Amino acid sequence: MVGRYPDFDVMQSADTWDDATRAVVEQRLRSPTDLRFFDAAEAVTAAAFSDTVTAQDREPRVPVVAMIDKKYAESRHDGYRYDDMPDDATTWHLALRGLDEVARRRYGSDFAGCPNEVRNAIVEQFAGGSLQGGVWDTFNCKRAFSVLMRGVLAEFYSHPWAWNEIGFGGPAYPRGYMRLGEGLREPHEKPEALQRDPVRDTETAR
Repeated sequence: MVGRYPDFDVMQSADTWDDATRAVVEQRLRSPTDLRFFDAAEAVTAAAFSDTVTAQDREPRVPVVAMIDKKYAESRHDGYRYDDMPDDATTWHLALRGLDEVARRRYGSDFAGCPNEVRNAIVEQFAGGSLQGGVWDTFNCKRAFSVLMRGVLAEFYSHPWAWNEIGFGGPAYPRGYMRLGEGLREPHEKPEALQRDPVRDTETAR
């Protein structure tokens, strides 16, 4: 409970949600521990990638990898894909293998074993579509990054801990909204503890 909303806990609003909504949100706090989609090595690489792009460097972490694993183990897809790419599940397997290949070739270590600055550099090249060799010569690198980031961000920002970090009040059903308009705050919402511009603050911290 740190950051812009240190005293905010979205679960304090759980009694305003209907039973079905509350059950869905509470389930996200009980992430599965047994992986069914990723193998052990892939899970380690996926966790390192997820931690890098979401800047999660200490516990407690939003369990992004476990949530993605559950999604694909249950064959839940987004309903669309790039026409020149394999399905998203296959893209995950290939991209994770590719990250390890690049890290081993350049630095003699799996991606997860590389220092933070090295992982950041590899991810930056991944985002720019400039990784080459091995897996990366078989499909569109930049689109693969888009697939992985879509998966990571969808799961990360579906979790109540991420809601706490950004001050999101959670489902408004059946409570609804009372105040509509810029700068207006709902009764259950908390003021920011910091007044710095978040974009400039993030850029300065790099």
